[in-house]
Amino acid sequence: MKIILQVNVTANWGSTGKIAEAIGNAAINHGWESYIAYGRWRTPSNSRLLKIGKQWDKYFHFVEQTVRDNEGLCSRKATQKLIKQIDGIKPDVVQLHNIHDHYLNYHILFKYLNQTDIPVVWTFHDCWAFTGHCFHFVTVGCEKWKALCHDCPLKSVFPKSLVDRSQRNYELKRSLFSANKNLHIIPASEWMAGFVRQSFLKDKDIRVIHNGVDINLFHPFPPVKSNRFRVLGVSGVWNKDKGLYDFFILRKMLSKEQYDIVLVGLSKEQISTLPEGITGVERTSSAEALAVYYSSADVFVNPTYADTFPTVNLEALACGTPVVTYRTGGSPEAIDEQTGIVVEQGDVEGLAKAVQSIDKANFTEACRARAERLFDKDKCFAQYIDLYNSLLSK
Repeated sequence: MKIILQVNVTANWGSTGKIAEAIGNAAINHGWESYIAYGRWRTPSNSRLLKIGKQWDKYFHFVEQTVRDNEGLCSRKATQKLIKQIDGIKPDVVQLHNIHDHYLNYHILFKYLNQTDIPVVWTFHDCWAFTGHCFHFVTVGCEKWKALCHDCPLKSVFPKSLVDRSQRNYELKRSLFSANKNLHIIPASEWMAGFVRQSFLKDKDIRVIHNGVDINLFHPFPPVKSNRFRVLGVSGVWNKDKGLYDFFILRKMLSKEQYDIVLVGLSKEQISTLPEGITGVERTSSAEALAVYYSSADVFVNPTYADTFPTVNLEALACGTPVVTYRTGGSPEAIDEQTGIVVEQGDVEGLAKAVQSIDKANFTEACRARAERLFDKDKCFAQYIDLYNSLLSK
């Protein structure tokens, strides 16, 4: 039996955790044995789960990273233990996702992987792998990553650091990741692929595989009745880069008598500070509850400022709801003229006009059809299994 071992910060939790779970399920369905090594936060999984480190390891990593700009270079004992587990499992393929976020030491991991013949497939959900510090440089228009990171303009942004070692980090990543002869990179969008092809990893095997969603869980439900037009936003974490404050401005532009705005995924503190006319809902792990929200909305609005290929767009489409999004990252790749509207980034007035132009009845059938054709997780993640098999047959 072939064995896949995936590494991600979460297991079947959050967007990347659910993607790893779906890949594991695809592998299991094709006769593979599946393991997922994770740092924190999990829900029940069909794969065998390996916990990396203990809770105090994460706190220590976070502190060291903050003081030394050391993200991904702490958690030494936890990573050494993982290496021993990998040796025992003897996976045929190692599939990486987000190996940052203070739970793993990438230096130790890649020093080990670079000495093996194990095919390594790495899905890029953000830009961290080829920068000296940040996850998304587009928020400040920085292009230092193309040559050599230094004097990072985002050192005070998560992962926040008191010092700047972006040049050291960049050079170490370039040395370690470029040295792996078995590394295959999977950008989750064409937008991300464009950056990778300009980075120090441009000579690697680069193939785009879009994310998918469970179209059996996310499907049109009978909508909750309302006399007003319903605008929906969903995010695992709400902040400025996710467009939270753009919703505040949008609220002022849309009539409260005609339009409702609902935001799902907010914290209790954020809900308590929402402006009048916006209904806040805490994060839910229930796909059915989310599907009801999507199905009841007349339009799904995603005013993100930094996103690789947001699965919330796909979930909305699968529920038959058109998407209005900024021209940000890979977000526009989810839709076409029959399934949504793309607005220039930061143009809240454009968002309002797009929302006001939507008649959901004209979009629903096309939205569901596009999700079934392009974003069915079974079809999307089967591409990973095809890739694994092709690598093992060489």
